[in-house]
Amino acid sequence: MDVLSNKMREWRHHLHMNPELSSKEFETAAYVANELRAMGIEVTEGIGGTGVVGTLKCGDGKRTIGLRAEMDAIPVTEQTGCSYESVTPGTMHACGHDGHMAMLLGAAEMLSKARDFNGTVRFIFQPDEETGHGALNMMADGLLERFPIDEIYGAHNMPSVPEGKIAMRNGGIMASEDNFTITVKGVGGHAARPHNAKDALVIASEIILGIQTIVSRSIDPSCSSVISCTEIETDGAHNILAGTAVIKGDTRSLDPVSQKTVEDRMRDICEGICRMNGAECDFHFTHEFIPTVNDPVCVKHAAAAASRVVGSENVDTDVTAPLTSEDFGRFLREIPGCFVFFGSGKGTDDHDLHNARYDFNDDILEIGAGFFAQIVRDRLK
Repeated sequence: MDVLSNKMREWRHHLHMNPELSSKEFETAAYVANELRAMGIEVTEGIGGTGVVGTLKCGDGKRTIGLRAEMDAIPVTEQTGCSYESVTPGTMHACGHDGHMAMLLGAAEMLSKARDFNGTVRFIFQPDEETGHGALNMMADGLLERFPIDEIYGAHNMPSVPEGKIAMRNGGIMASEDNFTITVKGVGGHAARPHNAKDALVIASEIILGIQTIVSRSIDPSCSSVISCTEIETDGAHNILAGTAVIKGDTRSLDPVSQKTVEDRMRDICEGICRMNGAECDFHFTHEFIPTVNDPVCVKHAAAAASRVVGSENVDTDVTAPLTSEDFGRFLREIPGCFVFFGSGKGTDDHDLHNARYDFNDDILEIGAGFFAQIVRDRLK
C-alpha cells in the first residue's frame, strides 16, 4: 500500500497544480485516461464533453458497479503556499476534486491488480460538477445506455467530519439548489408624492418578509429548507420612488417535496403581494441541483464496506445533512446508490471547502481508495 499511497499523492499533487474549470477539463481528462490505460483498463473519453469512463471486467458476473469522481476546479486564486500550488491564475482545486480523482485512480489500481471481484466496474470521471451540468450532460450523451450500471457510489471529503471517519445517511444527504429572480413592476414617482406611485421597493420588501414564512409555516419541521434573498436592485434614487425592483437569491431543500413546496409558495406569495399592491410580478425560478437522495439498501452496503476499511466505530450512518449541493443526485434519480462523506478534518487550521487556503488532506487518500475498492468487492462477490 505504501507504493500506491505515494502514487496517489503524486496524482493528487499533479492534478492540484494543473486545475481546469468546469467543461474545460481537457488536460485533466487526458491525464486520467492515460493513467487508467496504463492499468490495463478500457477507456472511453469525451462523454458529455470531457467525461471519462474506465471499464474493468473480471469473471463472468453480470452485475455492474459505478464509482464516480469529479474533475473540475473553481475560479479561486490559491493562497495555500504549498509546493504544488496551482500554476493556473485564478483557478484552484478548492473543493478537493483533485483528491477524489486520486482516490478513484487508487481504487482502479487496486482492483485492476487484484481482480478479486466478479462482474464489471465503471470508473466515472465527471466534468462540470460545480455548475450542476456534468451528470446531466453525461447522461444526455448516453452514459447509462452505453455503460449500464446497477448501483453507483460517490463521495466528498468533508473538513467538518474528523479524519478517519466515513459518514452517510438514508434519504437526503445533500440539498437541492434553486435560484430565483423576482421582478416587481410598479409605478415610479416623486418621493414627495408617494400617493401617485406604486413603490416597487416597498412591495419588494413585503415579498422578502413574506417568503421568510414559507420554511416556518409550509415545510414539515423535520425537513430542512432555507430561502435566502441575496440581492435587491431598483431604478430608484434619493428623491425618486422605484418603479422596478429585482430580488435575487437561492433556495435549498433536502427532499423533492419540500423543494416543490418552496417554489409553489414563493410564486403564490410574490404574485399575491404584487396583485394586492396593483403591481405586476415576473417570477423566475431555475433548478440548478436536485437533492442527493441515498437509497437505504445501498446505504447498508456502503456502511458495511466502510466498516471493513475504518472500523464500525468510525462509521456514522446518520450524519447531519448539510444544505450544500452536489449533482451526484442526478445519477441517484436514475440508479440506486449512495453518496458518503470522507472525514478530512484534522481539528486544527482546517479551512472549509471553496476557501483559498483549503488543501485536500492527503492522509485520507488510502481510506477513500480502500472504500471504493471494498464496495466493489462486497457487491461483486
